[in-house]
Amino acid sequence: MSFQQGLSGLNVSSKALDIISNNVANTNTVGFKAGSAIFADVYAASLTGSVTGKQVGVGATLGAVRQTFTQGNLTTTNNPLDLAINGDGFFVVGRDNGPDVYTRNGQFELDKEGFIRTPTGEKLKGFQSPVTPGALPTPIGGLKDIQIPIVGSQPMPTSRVEIGGNLDANDLSAAERYPQLFGSTFTLPLPSGENWQDARTYNYSTSIKAYDSLGKSHELTFYFAKVTPTDTVPPSNVKLNENTWKVYTSVDGNYPLGLNNDGSPNPAQPNMVWTLTFNEKGTVNTPIAGPTAADPLTIPANFTPGANPIRFHVDFTDMRQIGGSYLITELTQDGYTGGELAGVSVGRDGVVTGRYTNGETRELAQLALQTFRNPNALLSIGNNFWEATTESGLTAPSKAGEGVAGVVSAGMIEDANVELTNELVQMIVQQRNYQANAQSIKAQDQVLQTLVNLR
Repeated sequence: MSFQQGLSGLNVSSKALDIISNNVANTNTVGFKAGSAIFADVYAASLTGSVTGKQVGVGATLGAVRQTFTQGNLTTTNNPLDLAINGDGFFVVGRDNGPDVYTRNGQFELDKEGFIRTPTGEKLKGFQSPVTPGALPTPIGGLKDIQIPIVGSQPMPTSRVEIGGNLDANDLSAAERYPQLFGSTFTLPLPSGENWQDARTYNYSTSIKAYDSLGKSHELTFYFAKVTPTDTVPPSNVKLNENTWKVYTSVDGNYPLGLNNDGSPNPAQPNMVWTLTFNEKGTVNTPIAGPTAADPLTIPANFTPGANPIRFHVDFTDMRQIGGSYLITELTQDGYTGGELAGVSVGRDGVVTGRYTNGETRELAQLALQTFRNPNALLSIGNNFWEATTESGLTAPSKAGEGVAGVVSAGMIEDANVELTNELVQMIVQQRNYQANAQSIKAQDQVLQTLVNLR
């Protein structure tokens, strides 16, 4: 008689209960993937030979422990570096000793050196290559430990200003509206001397801060003055020109650049004034006369002591001249002062963006996600980490949103995919199996006892 079948049944039921207990114990483990027991039967030809149809099994064995890599529920947290993957990918984590490992647990934090680490100290990896500020990191150079710069954002001098809006086509020039300010003749919309800031000498103005190479701010004021193309003051009720405007620039409240104090052009400051002309549809004609990207306006060095002169041009392509109120709809510039890191955020595409106290944002890195052709062949090593094996089918790291890797949800974590109700039911099933196999052993013991008593 043999107790092998019943004993093997006890063993596999016990191991199944171990697996179920492990699942239940990890119900609250972030990124945990539930396991299940794969049973296999066992036959031995030595019992009855190898005659077909007369083989008697000798019990069961645990064929494999399979993890279920289904998506877990996502739970919102208050930590911007809590990350969850909605897809099949794994975070790539580097260790100081040993190969990279992979995890679905996205609970990360910044250390004092700016590295993004797991709670147990491993570093999150991704794409981080030297790039132009504001440009998307590229995979050049392979995977690197992601490091957020601990130094502040350096100042960026202003090189471009954009102004868009509407200039009222019904407006008269300053000379047409107030001929008494200009006398009998004039050559410029702005009068000379100290009266240049008189609001009657121009039509509109708008201001914006610009920054030099030291991050110091300077106020740029742009004056829009409609032009009358004659040196004779016309009657105030006659509009001789509908489409031409001059734009002058003042720095920190000083006299406009490109002009002498008498209002005449300053030969020492050429290319300081823009001339806007509009067509019959009210849109600005291009190219616009005046400073350009290739030949920008250069603010004299006396306005920026200790710093490089500000060199910038203005993009007026979104200006128009139609009947209606004066309106500025766009007023931006590309410079900024220095700033310290205020926070970090991660987008759905895995791009890590730094936010600075000067209001700037900068794309610093991009997470890498790893996929496997056979994730069940991964080797579990604890701490919610897996190692790749020859059977797992390691692929090239990809970016979030590419292929089946999935997208990244920031401020969220992936719950364990353990179905507690199912686990409790399976616990009852395996308990019954264990009891049944124990009964099998008990029955064989009783049969053996009967044979022993036959004397």
